[in-house]
Amino acid sequence: MNLQVLSCNHHTADLSLREKLAFSTEGDLHQAYRQLKSAFPSTEVVVLSTCNRVELYTAQIDEEMGPSRDEIAKFFSEFHDVPVDLFMNEMWQRHGVEAVRHLFQVACSLDSMVLGEPQIVNQLKEAYRVAQENAACGPLTNPLFQQAIRVSARVRSETELAEGRVSIASVAVGEFGRNIFDRFDDKLIVVIGAGEMAEETLRYLQAEGAKTIVVVNRGFERGQKLAQSFAGSAKPWEELDRWISEADVVVSTTGADQPIMTTSRMKALRKSSGRKPLLILDLGAPRDFEPAIAEIDEDVFLYDIDDLEATCERNKAARSGEVTKALKIIDEETNRFMHDVSHRATGPVIKQLREQWHRMQTEEVERVLQKLSHLEQKDKDYIAKSYEQMVNKMLHPPLEALREEAKSGTPHGLLDALRRLFGIGDR
Repeated sequence: MNLQVLSCNHHTADLSLREKLAFSTEGDLHQAYRQLKSAFPSTEVVVLSTCNRVELYTAQIDEEMGPSRDEIAKFFSEFHDVPVDLFMNEMWQRHGVEAVRHLFQVACSLDSMVLGEPQIVNQLKEAYRVAQENAACGPLTNPLFQQAIRVSARVRSETELAEGRVSIASVAVGEFGRNIFDRFDDKLIVVIGAGEMAEETLRYLQAEGAKTIVVVNRGFERGQKLAQSFAGSAKPWEELDRWISEADVVVSTTGADQPIMTTSRMKALRKSSGRKPLLILDLGAPRDFEPAIAEIDEDVFLYDIDDLEATCERNKAARSGEVTKALKIIDEETNRFMHDVSHRATGPVIKQLREQWHRMQTEEVERVLQKLSHLEQKDKDYIAKSYEQMVNKMLHPPLEALREEAKSGTPHGLLDALRRLFGIGDR
């Protein structure tokens, strides 16, 4: 098995780089899968692209096959028209058991900016769905991602990792929002976008007392549906400037390819709205608001996803005990997965080896008994039994060694050696 992950995430790269490498739409992903399948036809692939990470998981049975780090970097560079030198040092690689452990940590939000946040497992499910839709999964990635989803559920049920403010939305509202405003019941909340992040942020804002909610979305019907579920109102995209100029709080979650609000445009809006405080929570990836907007005047408070990092680190420290529990579960599940994969790999070889040797045993017994036809049946049975015991004794050491190595999750050295020594092919 050759399993690897290449990742560019919030640990190694800032948002400005991550958004250059992100697959912002499902259409982008479909195109990426077409190109990856064309370049690496025998490789299973799953792409996970979120606001905090862009990761590409690859797998194939043959140890010698599969794309290298340089080949995948070249794909990213050509697809996004970004020079390799710009991100190569920020893109790290894991193989085998470490790749499995990393995916499980991601699924359980141990690798998230906000520890314990629930959104990542839904993003992982969606990434897996799109990979399946593009026929990019196979006998290794299917069980891997299914197991990752199960591990996430186990960690959530057996630990308190998700207690308190654990999502980007909850931290953005509870920590950053509360630093600017004491109350939200008298504030106009304008939400740009109508996806999962927008809905989650509205739940927290409403819990904090928000009453006046306006949703502006390119697709009016979807925006209207979200607004109605929070007793708010939907407005057409063409009125975006008006509602930003009137807002006290703006939450933007569109994930558009380019910023939807430039600095010059925002300066013009601030002239018409006056100098009242404006809190902008830019939760889009790529960013929806140009960073320089924060410098327009001292009453504009603009925060993006990277600004949450310090708060999230405090979040992690407070949950250190739960992290230990979660990591123990992940280690158990990683070992279980590697053992299961190894068992599936060694099972056919053991079966073929037994069949091969017992076939030779039967042929040899028949040959010997043809020359000893004068023997009584009990003597013939004794000879046949002796041959069977000899074959079993000769098979026992290599098969036992193969089983022991499989338990460690790395049976491929001995497995490949047995295939070569005894001429065993894949079935």
